Amino acid sequence: MDISVTTAPSKRRYITLLMIFVTVVICYVDRANLAVASVHIQQEFGINKTQMGYVFSAFAWTYTLCQIPGGWFLDRVGSKMTYFIAIFGWSVATLGQGFANGLISLMGLRAITGMFEAPAFPTNNRMVTSWFPEQERASAVGFFTSGQFVGLAFLTPLLIWVQEMLSWHWVFILTGGVGIIWSLIWHFVYQPPRKSKGINAAELHYIAAGGGMIDGDAPTTKAKRIPMTVADWKLIFNRKLVGVYLGQFAVTSTLWFFLTWFPNYLTQEKHIGALTAGFMTTVPFLAAFVGVLLSGIFADRMVRKGKSIGFARKTPIICGLLLSTCIMGANYTDDPFWIMALMALAFFGNGFASITWSLVSSLAPVRLIGLTGGVFNFVGGLGGITVPLVVGYLAQDYGFAPALIYIAAVALLGALSYICLVGEVKRVG
Repeated sequence: MDISVTTAPSKRRYITLLMIFVTVVICYVDRANLAVASVHIQQEFGINKTQMGYVFSAFAWTYTLCQIPGGWFLDRVGSKMTYFIAIFGWSVATLGQGFANGLISLMGLRAITGMFEAPAFPTNNRMVTSWFPEQERASAVGFFTSGQFVGLAFLTPLLIWVQEMLSWHWVFILTGGVGIIWSLIWHFVYQPPRKSKGINAAELHYIAAGGGMIDGDAPTTKAKRIPMTVADWKLIFNRKLVGVYLGQFAVTSTLWFFLTWFPNYLTQEKHIGALTAGFMTTVPFLAAFVGVLLSGIFADRMVRKGKSIGFARKTPIICGLLLSTCIMGANYTDDPFWIMALMALAFFGNGFASITWSLVSSLAPVRLIGLTGGVFNFVGGLGGITVPLVVGYLAQDYGFAPALIYIAAVALLGALSYICLVGEVKRVG
C-alpha cells in the first residue's frame, strides 16, 4: 500500500526552513553590523575610507578562502555539526569586535568571523536539497534567502538605536551574544530528515519522490568517502556551473555595497542626516525582501505551469541583475526621495536575482553538492572582497559616483553570464 496516499505528509520540513531563516538573519546581521558602527569606528580609531575598505574586506577574504574547505568539511560531518561549530565560532568573534581597540584587532576579528561563516550557505543549500522536493525548492531558497534582507531591514534601526543609546561596542556585543545562544539551540534541536522526530514516512516519501535527497544531509561515512579526481574537478567547473558562479559574483557585488558602504554613502556623499539615513537604509532592504520572496514564488509557479526549470529560475535572476543596474541613477540626483527610490529598485532587483542557490541544487553533481556550493560561494565571495576595496579607493579620491557605475557594470556582466553560459538546466555529471 502506498503510504503517501493513505497518510497525509507531515510538515516538519517547514520547521527546518524556519530554523535556516533565523540562522540567515543572524548571519547577515553579523556581516552588516560593522556598516552600522563604521562612522563611529572611523572617528574613534582615526580610520580613513581606504583603511575602512580594508576592514570591510577582511571578512570576505577568509570567508572566500574557506569556502572550498568549508564545503569539504560539510560533506564529511553533515549540516548539524557544521552549523553548530560555525554559528558558535562567528558569534564569539562578533562579540569580540565590541572590545577591539584599533585597526589591526578589528580586521583580525572580522577575518575570524568570515572564516566561521564560510560554510553557512553551502549548508543551507545542502539542507534544502535534502528536505524539499524540486517543485518547492525555489520557494524554500527564496524564503531563507529573504532572511538576509528582512533581518537587516528591521534590525538595522534597532542596532542604530543601541549604538546611540549605549555605544558602537554594544552593537557587536548584542549581536554576538544572540548568536551564541542560537548555536546551542541549533545543536540540541536540529536533526537530518530520517532522524527527525517530527517527520512521518509520508513526508519522507513526498520529499524523495519530488527529487529531494533525504539521505543527503547526514555525515559521509568512511566507507562512502571517495577521493576527488580530475574528472570531479572538471564537473565542478563545467561551463553551466561557471556561468552560475559568475552570476553569483555579480549578485554579491551589489549586496556587499549595501552591507558595507551604503550608510556611509548616504551620510558622507549625499550629506543626509543620521536619522533620515537610518530610515532610508531600511527601505532598500525591505524592497530586496519583497524581491526575493516574489522570485521564489514566481519560479515555482512557472514550474507548476509546465515551464522548464531553466526558464523558471533563470528569468528572475536575469531580470533582477538588469534591474540592479539602476543603482547608477543615483549619481544624477541629490533628492533623498529619488535616491531612496533608485536604491530600492536596484536592491529589489538584487533580491529578485537571489535564488541562485536553487540552480546549484539542480546543476551540481549529487556526490559533490557541498563542494560545488563551496566553489559557488567562493566566487561569490570575491565580490565581498573586491567591492569594499574598490568602493573605498574610488570614494577616497573620486567620490561614490564611479563606484556606483562599477556596481552597475558588474550586474550587467552577471546577467550576460546567465544568458550566454548556463544554457539548459540539468544536473551535471
